[in-house]
Amino acid sequence: MKTKHRVFVSSAQKELEDERLIVQNLVNTDSFLSAHCVPVLYEFEPASPDKALEGCLKTLDTCQIYLLIVAVQYGSLVGNFSITHAEYRRAKAKKLPVLAFIKGDRNVKREKRTDSFLKELDADGPKYKRFGNVIELQKEVRAALVKLLKDRHGVTPSSDENEIAQQTIEATSSFESQPLNRIRWTELDHSVVRRLVAAAENRNPDDLGAPDLLTGASLRGLIWQDSSSGEHFATAAGIVLLAKDPSAIFPQCRILADAYRGAEADGDPRDHEDIRGPMPLAVDRAIAFIDRNTRHPMKVVGLNRVRLDEYPTEALREALVNAVAHRQYEDAGRKIMLEVFSDRVVVSSPGLPPAPITLASLRKRKYRPCSRNPVLAQCLSYFHCIEERGSGFRRMRDQMLNHGLDQPLLGTDTGYFQVTFPGPGDDIDRIRVPETHLVVTPAVEAQLNERQRKMMQWLAEGKELTSRQCEAEFGVTRPITASDFGKLVGLGLVEKIGSGRSTRYSLKGMAESLSNRKVERRNRKPRGKR
Repeated sequence: MKTKHRVFVSSAQKELEDERLIVQNLVNTDSFLSAHCVPVLYEFEPASPDKALEGCLKTLDTCQIYLLIVAVQYGSLVGNFSITHAEYRRAKAKKLPVLAFIKGDRNVKREKRTDSFLKELDADGPKYKRFGNVIELQKEVRAALVKLLKDRHGVTPSSDENEIAQQTIEATSSFESQPLNRIRWTELDHSVVRRLVAAAENRNPDDLGAPDLLTGASLRGLIWQDSSSGEHFATAAGIVLLAKDPSAIFPQCRILADAYRGAEADGDPRDHEDIRGPMPLAVDRAIAFIDRNTRHPMKVVGLNRVRLDEYPTEALREALVNAVAHRQYEDAGRKIMLEVFSDRVVVSSPGLPPAPITLASLRKRKYRPCSRNPVLAQCLSYFHCIEERGSGFRRMRDQMLNHGLDQPLLGTDTGYFQVTFPGPGDDIDRIRVPETHLVVTPAVEAQLNERQRKMMQWLAEGKELTSRQCEAEFGVTRPITASDFGKLVGLGLVEKIGSGRSTRYSLKGMAESLSNRKVERRNRKPRGKR
């Protein structure tokens, strides 16, 4: 595993909180930079400035690149210098490469000590770049890091990586990196945090302690620390992903789901749900909504009896994750819409594809992927095992075709981006059985004798069998049928129901499946107010 270069991000913390998070998120989500660099933001407790400086310098000593952002304020003094100024001098003494970025042009009125600091930079000679907004900052930071990695380490991004980075920077919304002080770290759903950090770091969830969770969420741009109070709060992205009810802060963070009896929307859907909660869990609930409002035919394939889904679940999941990750969050008045019709499923996401992606390029599958919300896209990919960059629509198409259905249709409607999944209609038999659904594989079937295969065929047809039936059918003794059933149970194909004379056997999971369907029918909600 190659060593990543640690990039220490230095600035007056309170004044440049937005810019610090933007740089952290850029390095973490850019495919080239994230492969070679790790951003390091030392967020210190303010109670003791001397100890804060000591901690900053100790952390800086573990880094290989120093990245400085300067605006108007000089920062709190520790002795004769601000913490940021002291960090710069330590980096200079250690001969670290210095990448400096100044907010605003030369006419900006700055604090006197800041002007002196900038004069010191001029005298020392490190070249610095000026920026006016976060898009310019991202472009300048990326260009500087790419050049440094090339000059010092001989690594360069591919043309595809450069193009994707350029388009993502220009498309990136400022929404997700907002350092809000609305929801504290302690108020978030830590079970969701645990899932995220474990998946992102490929660790056992049970091995993660509270400090691991806080560090993991902070590193991914979901948590920030207020330097004046020392408290940790969720960023906008952190609220969307980790808050128990993100819609309490952002009303747009909901999925409105409706299931209709026919092929057209009407005022009386047979089922509906206003899905709220951490958005990774909201996606799971949306999948469950589709599952209970679509058909699940049973099909006999060889010695298997398989419960099929009307639509491929992973294609639907991909569309829902994309809707959450790439929607336009600035539009607070509209929610993600999920509609289940008798002949199709439609997922509608507020906002059109970010430039330069067009509907035509998506349909032709000729586009470079970019994300309006790269932090959300990356974190959701950890939850749902979906790649956050590219090929999502290709995967949806392949999953639909492999399922025996037509490919999804992409379109727009009144400012929504829509993905429509055509269903099988009346021809339910066109649905194909995925190989992963087969319990009795050829390897398992090879272990069965002719009598046991015949028993499996009957069970696959939905029948239940008893020892007495098999004895009569095959002309064998009770010990032989007991041995047959024992083998089928041992292979995980069959389950025993009842005891004594009422003992019978069914296909594994068959009884539970029938029971679940009865419960689902009873639990279907009547229409009510949202």
